[in-house]
Amino acid sequence: VQLQASGGGLVQPGESLTLSCAASGSLFSQNIMIWNRQVSGKQRETVAEISSVGKTKYADYVKGRFTISRNNVENRFFLQMTNLEPEDTAVYYCEILELIHPYRDYWGEGTLVTVSS
Repeated sequence: VQLQASGGGLVQPGESLTLSCAASGSLFSQNIMIWNRQVSGKQRETVAEISSVGKTKYADYVKGRFTISRNNVENRFFLQMTNLEPEDTAVYYCEILELIHPYRDYWGEGTLVTVSS
């Protein structure tokens, strides 16, 4: 399975951006789709995740601003980001963790989001 993230770019503070991640290949239906990010010089952190039944979880600092969603038919998932702040500048990575043995964990290459005026 390969993941391809897209949608990053340069935006001004307060603007919106939507990231998408497309999975090619065969996935177990029971999985968690995850968006992570890494700010330059800091550790990678989980931003949002969504289960196969649509249960979501967010990092406190993005609650109310970011929305994660998924399309199970197309094996795609999204991160809608609104009211972006300079602190959201990071490389965003998509990840899929399968919840059935052997619990494969797939990562895509990052997409850079820069929030700057």
